[in-house]
Amino acid sequence: MAIALVDALQRAGWVKRVLFLADRVSLVNQACNAFKAHLPESSPVNLVTEKDTEGRVYVCTYPTMMGMIDETRSDSGGGQARFGVGHFDLVIIDEAHRSVYQKYGAIFRYFDALLVGLTATPRDEVDRNTYDLFDLEPGVPTDAYELEQAVADGFLVPPRVQQVDLKFPREGIDYEQLSDEEKAQWESLDWGDDVEPGTLPDRVNAAAINSWLFNRDTVDKVLQHLMEHGHKVDGGDRLAKAIIFARNHEHAKFIEERFNHHYPHHAGQFARIIDNYAKYPQSLIDDFVQKDKAPHIAISVDMLDTGIDVPEVANLVFFKPVYSKIKFWQMIGRGTRLCPGLFGPEDDKPDFRVFDFCFNFDFFRENPDGINAGDSAPLGTRLFRARVQLLGHVQTHPELDPDAALRGSLADGLHGEVAAMNRENFIVRMHLEAVERFQERGVWERLSEGDRETLQREVAGLPSEIAHDDIESRLFDLTALRMQLALVEADENAFEQHRKRVVEIASLLEEKATIPVVAAQLEYLAAIQESAFWKGISLAGLEELRLRLRGLVTFLDRKKRTIVYTDFKDEVLGVREGEVVSIPKMTGVQYEKKVNDYLRQHLDHLVVRRLRSNQPLTAMDLKGLETTLVEIGEEDGETLLSALLARSESPSLAHFVRSLVGLDRTAAQAAFTQFLNDRSLTPQQIRFVEMVIDQLTARGVMGASALYEPPFSNLHAGGPDELFAGRENVINAVFQTLASLEPRVRAAAG
Repeated sequence: MAIALVDALQRAGWVKRVLFLADRVSLVNQACNAFKAHLPESSPVNLVTEKDTEGRVYVCTYPTMMGMIDETRSDSGGGQARFGVGHFDLVIIDEAHRSVYQKYGAIFRYFDALLVGLTATPRDEVDRNTYDLFDLEPGVPTDAYELEQAVADGFLVPPRVQQVDLKFPREGIDYEQLSDEEKAQWESLDWGDDVEPGTLPDRVNAAAINSWLFNRDTVDKVLQHLMEHGHKVDGGDRLAKAIIFARNHEHAKFIEERFNHHYPHHAGQFARIIDNYAKYPQSLIDDFVQKDKAPHIAISVDMLDTGIDVPEVANLVFFKPVYSKIKFWQMIGRGTRLCPGLFGPEDDKPDFRVFDFCFNFDFFRENPDGINAGDSAPLGTRLFRARVQLLGHVQTHPELDPDAALRGSLADGLHGEVAAMNRENFIVRMHLEAVERFQERGVWERLSEGDRETLQREVAGLPSEIAHDDIESRLFDLTALRMQLALVEADENAFEQHRKRVVEIASLLEEKATIPVVAAQLEYLAAIQESAFWKGISLAGLEELRLRLRGLVTFLDRKKRTIVYTDFKDEVLGVREGEVVSIPKMTGVQYEKKVNDYLRQHLDHLVVRRLRSNQPLTAMDLKGLETTLVEIGEEDGETLLSALLARSESPSLAHFVRSLVGLDRTAAQAAFTQFLNDRSLTPQQIRFVEMVIDQLTARGVMGASALYEPPFSNLHAGGPDELFAGRENVINAVFQTLASLEPRVRAAAG
């Protein structure tokens, strides 16, 4: 789609240079290769590897472009920017469902170019910030091409879903249900420090399976099912390309080990792990993309979940739970690409197999919206905003901070961060007015509500050159800040949640008494764990806690769960051939937008033109327009149109359409000519008639009751009856004219 768009716009002379942005190097390479293959005359440039090459299409990652915007040309002499604001005429954002606006919005604000966003994510799930970037209503993209439609049109292939119910991933492992031999093995396992010495767990819940407990038979059954039931190529002798979505790196390693155990002649080649631990992941991806080259099974941990385009992939294995609907549909999309001749000459890829071993389809049937992630703002942004919020409280209510110590330290810290913002940085330059204002220390003495809003919305998150210490200390700062905010905002639940975490940290730190700086705080750490410490605690007390503990939390051990390997017999409870979870259908809001857009772009449509010019219609005329509007809603068109008419409270389709497209001004003026030419009417009465014409031109239809409401009532508090007092015949004629302008449907000539 992107290539066709670029080709069309460049041929038309509308754009000269294009920037295509993606979030991973592998996707940049993939896009650049596609441009070279299908649009070589555009001279594609991969800015990740060819920084000084010139062309007409430039492909780059977001982080690389962020750095390059501030670069200057080495041959310019005068410090000319490598890419000026007008360098590109078109910027294409790949995978626009991601929170690109929050992370990289500065790029799009910097370039003065047309923006086009592409995503394969269901329209309801595209990030709200992304819709804001394009000035669109959330959930209503400019256009959408659904999977079902793309399959029907022959551009994608459909999934065939098989849900395999394995006992351990569904129910966990219960000690009492094991055989005697397996119980002996259970008792001999090293369960690590998570289990009290001398005790054994009674069971392991389902969430632990493939997370930290890896059972041989569970993995073996998954591999066996894939190898027996997956699509085959080479006359059925070899498994077609497959992606196994693993839970974590340890899980991926275990899958690879079990495959190599069962297929030693393929060891180290046929099935390979592709994740961030791989030494040369891009090389593995490049090999996987090639039709007849190993690996043929990619065991992926996040890396191949989205974006990657391998038409030969005909098998997907969900061996991990997925809770994000965005990610789930992106993963399904890895198998949808067409692949002519995959199974032999004239034998194209008809569909792809999806094997779900972790009940993802069951989950999304019960939870159609999935589980959304929390606040994804960077830590520095969250800290800045929390400090601004707390500073606002203590400035507004000085009694919370009697000695103004907290007020001063918050203002100093925030001012220091803004003062260290480099005005030459292109991101800072776009907010220079706000940054320069808050680089003055005096401004911080009394922030207005507008100041705090500007700091939260515009300044928070801008790059600062101030030095930061370790992440553990800063995370503790955030915990303490949230406790302080919970205290002043009387949010007892939030306060208690953070208090428990701090008590736990104090307890863990006591175990580090051999460290001198921790030993010096042992008495204080013990006090924190007593309930008396928290009674009547103030903001100042919480600030002291933050300062005394933030430097100690770095000594806490990063807890790592002991990996447990078992060899218990798992069980296939059932295999269900299922339909893929329904692609979200068009919503009422989306349908309404499409109908509005269609009508306003087709004012020359015969029926629309007659409605605008107040000409009568036949039922047959109206039926044709109704058919068109139903088709806009695809298979749910009739239901969506009926719901739209009900919401609009329109008595008929003709009335509804007229209310959207308005009445042609010439037709409205013609209807009220007798009043406009009536010299006996006062200027105010003539203005009343002109306002009626204005409203009809904009709204198309209007009932008599509207004449008693603003803006008409603004002409006379007594309404039209008082305005036309003594001229009742005139106002009655106005009412009659309004009624005559209602859309009319006449019987067809027999």
